Amino acid sequence: MGTVVDDAASVEFHAFFERHYAELSRLAYMLTGESDAADDLAADALLALWHRWDRVRAADHPVAYARGVVANLARTRIRSAVRERRRIALFWSHREESTENPDIAGVVDVQGALRRLPFRKRACVVLRHAFDLSEKDTALALGISVGTVKSQTSKGMAELQKLLGEQGVPQRVHAAMAPQAGQSGGRNR
Repeated sequence: MGTVVDDAASVEFHAFFERHYAELSRLAYMLTGESDAADDLAADALLALWHRWDRVRAADHPVAYARGVVANLARTRIRSAVRERRRIALFWSHREESTENPDIAGVVDVQGALRRLPFRKRACVVLRHAFDLSEKDTALALGISVGTVKSQTSKGMAELQKLLGEQGVPQRVHAAMAPQAGQSGGRNR
């Protein structure tokens, strides 16, 4: 009898994995900007979900829980990378290199600008605009209030506007982040 429940849970988890792995990997990529790490973070998140699958599958919003796990793992990875960079900076001289008259390309690097945002603002902007989540679903995924989602998304978009300039801020950040001319999309919520 125990195997029937375990088999049912296994089948259910496998279906969940197949349905949401790609989305969780894209989320990890957009939060970290590291394609190599994205698959690892998604896999680590799903492994953590499997270990708690009895609780996760009973949750009201298992996908939101999964997004929250990915966000937390991404945050940990980013913090670890920042600490590592600080350690390296202590041992190596940091020369400032600048170029006179830099050649500024006409293409806006949205990913680079997103990486410059603090994690919570980046997560809110990515979940709201790239993944088209509602404020409530974003709050649920990040474990914060709807009001915090609203303010962090607004501040994040304002910072992107400053970083990219008035013309460079897309109305919608695309999940694929493929640079294509003429894509701007629009959404006011």
